[in-house]
Amino acid sequence: MASVLVVEDDPGIRAELIDVLTGNGHAVRSAADGFGGLREVTRGPLDAVILDLGLPDLDGSDALRMIRGISQVPVLIVTARDEDAEIIRLLNAGADDYLVKPFSAGQLLARLAAVLRRSGRGSDPSATPASLQDGPPLLREPVSIGPLRIDPGSRTAYLRGQEVPLTRREFDLLSFLAANADLVVSKRRILAEVWREPYVEDQTIDVHLSSLRRKLGESAAAPGLLRTMRGVGIKLVTPR
Repeated sequence: MASVLVVEDDPGIRAELIDVLTGNGHAVRSAADGFGGLREVTRGPLDAVILDLGLPDLDGSDALRMIRGISQVPVLIVTARDEDAEIIRLLNAGADDYLVKPFSAGQLLARLAAVLRRSGRGSDPSATPASLQDGPPLLREPVSIGPLRIDPGSRTAYLRGQEVPLTRREFDLLSFLAANADLVVSKRRILAEVWREPYVEDQTIDVHLSSLRRKLGESAAAPGLLRTMRGVGIKLVTPR
């Protein structure tokens, strides 16, 4: 398992990257902008950084230069820019590898594994203990909660009859909350029973909850089915 920082401003893409990485045994921290990424680099040991170039506060190339000023952590660039001159410039500036969007989960994991091998960092995710690889306790039968229907057999969710496009981790989180409908579930319990990773930050849950809310047509400011109980946890409520 490797400790990976994801610096990506798009919440949907960030959630998908976190989902892919945590699903393959990596511990993930994340930031939505360049200065947030720099703060994370200074916080503690990292095995790799996945850095988007189109950040709201800094160009990714400037963020890369600043990272290189304080750390030699491997940096994998992900961006929509595909010009040869740009790729060469970034590699010469200290990037360890480069992925052009759109890319598959397999490409990302293969490039990350190669970067980790070259740097001698991280470990083989396949060595993660089996107890951490087992799936979380989820629904066993289809359930309807207000306008939401969740079918664990097909791993699909429907809102007012329309399928909701969920990532694997988003479905697991939604299914877990549905199995505990109307009960407040702490983030600690979600980390233990859904992620089942030795180290995942609370921010990872927040990113997935934000994406899940958006796909359910709600937000933290205008909650619907998903309610955050400040300082306590999260619950999926059954409409009365």
